[in-house]
Amino acid sequence: MPPAEPPALSNAAAPRIKPPRRWLPSAIWIVPALAAAFGLSLAVNAVNQRGPGITISFATAQGIEAGKTKVKYKDVEIGDVTEVHLTADRARVEVTVELKKEASGFAVEDSRFWVVRPRMAGSGVSGLDTLLSGSYIGVDGGQSKKEASTFTGLETPPVIASDVPGRRFVLVARDIGSLDVGSPVYFRRIPAGHVESFALQPDGTIFLSAFVKAPYDRYVTQGSRFWHASGVDLRMDAGGFKLNTQSLAALLLGGVAFETQGDAAQAPQAETAHRFALAADRESALRAPDGQPYTLTLRFHQTVRGLTVGAPVDFRGAELGQVRSVAMAYDKASADFTPVVTIDVYPDRLNLDGAGPKPETEAALRQRLAELVQRGLRAQLRTGSLVTGQLYVALDFFPQAPHARLDVAATPPELPTVPGDFEELYKQVQSVLRKLEQVPFDTIGQDLHKVLVTLDGTMKRLDAMAARTDSEVLPELRDSLKQMRASMESLNAAMAGDAPLQQDTRQALKGLTEATRSLKRLTDTLERQPESLLQGRKEP
Repeated sequence: MPPAEPPALSNAAAPRIKPPRRWLPSAIWIVPALAAAFGLSLAVNAVNQRGPGITISFATAQGIEAGKTKVKYKDVEIGDVTEVHLTADRARVEVTVELKKEASGFAVEDSRFWVVRPRMAGSGVSGLDTLLSGSYIGVDGGQSKKEASTFTGLETPPVIASDVPGRRFVLVARDIGSLDVGSPVYFRRIPAGHVESFALQPDGTIFLSAFVKAPYDRYVTQGSRFWHASGVDLRMDAGGFKLNTQSLAALLLGGVAFETQGDAAQAPQAETAHRFALAADRESALRAPDGQPYTLTLRFHQTVRGLTVGAPVDFRGAELGQVRSVAMAYDKASADFTPVVTIDVYPDRLNLDGAGPKPETEAALRQRLAELVQRGLRAQLRTGSLVTGQLYVALDFFPQAPHARLDVAATPPELPTVPGDFEELYKQVQSVLRKLEQVPFDTIGQDLHKVLVTLDGTMKRLDAMAARTDSEVLPELRDSLKQMRASMESLNAAMAGDAPLQQDTRQALKGLTEATRSLKRLTDTLERQPESLLQGRKEP
């Protein structure tokens, strides 16, 4: 069967070709687009807010955890810990910190970092808030303009923040005493700063860094004196007991005090990091500069019990130095042991202006000392306290001392000595005792016995005489007294006013008076008419 013919297409409509339509985003894509834009903005903002990354080295990672531990400045978060790992030698821990952009100024070379955790020290308790919130890294922003990315963390928080105005000074001490980091610094008993750190030097001295806050730092001049203000300074002198202390905090924590003599406003201020000597007490600090000490040796021929190292050496009450050592030395000449005392004296404490030019060399000083020895300069042990028995060395002139010379070639020179006052008294007592031993007490006792026997006989004779007097002499004496009484009564009767004797006496006196008058008239006549004695009286 033949295939069927296709239908006619004459009546079909002609096909129309439509152009392709433009693609428009669907509303469903708006949300992902907004999310992507928001995420991109967060990423850009995070990149913009990200500050520099720094590495801090600590001795231990105690309290530090990556991703949790924060970096804070004045309780404001300025960064995060991103990584914690050991160093290559496993000696320390390196902590990587990412600071915020606004905290980029902390990445300078003099910034300081430390871990804030609960601490208990002599200066107090700190970091208790971290018991609940956890430890964090504290920072003290530096003032430098030089950027840095590597830091060494502090093991303890800094005592003074870098933004506190003031200056730092170095105190040189032989002994740190009770001082510690954080010990207060006083000016006229006002807290003016703190001790920041200390370090032992190769020569054995200790350097302490002391910070003095403004405005007290302007009172630190080149002539300021620093001393230990720890403990209680109790002294007894002619004025009584004197108690000197700074504060209760200084008693507990130790402290340093300083003083500036004169007008501090006119004196030049000390520069930062200027070195000052740290004296043991206020008296030592304010003492005039001593200069170099001069060492002498002393040999005493007596006990030195009570003489200790550090005992004073004085000259007529003025302290010139102190005892350095006390030892024993064998003396071949006497085949005995002799106490040898070494002393340090400070010639600058003596005003030698009127004694000629000041010795500039040691040879000149030895020559001057030899001249003083020729004049009687000697050393003597004296008692400083009868209660404690402490001794000290006194230098004085003894013109009556035996002649001695100073060996200027010896090193150190040996100064002659004289016995002490108690030693001299002891010798005198021994001399008296030796003389008393020579007294013949037995012979004296026998003679005294004879004298007592003789005296006893004499007393017996006196007793016998007294008994005889009572029996024989007293009656005769009684009769004599009766006769004497009768005579006195007769005399009283004769001397009565109406007694005949009195009347006769008056008449006799009257006649004597008339005779005296006649004699006077005769005398007058002879004076006027001496010839009347031969020719007779002439009538007027």
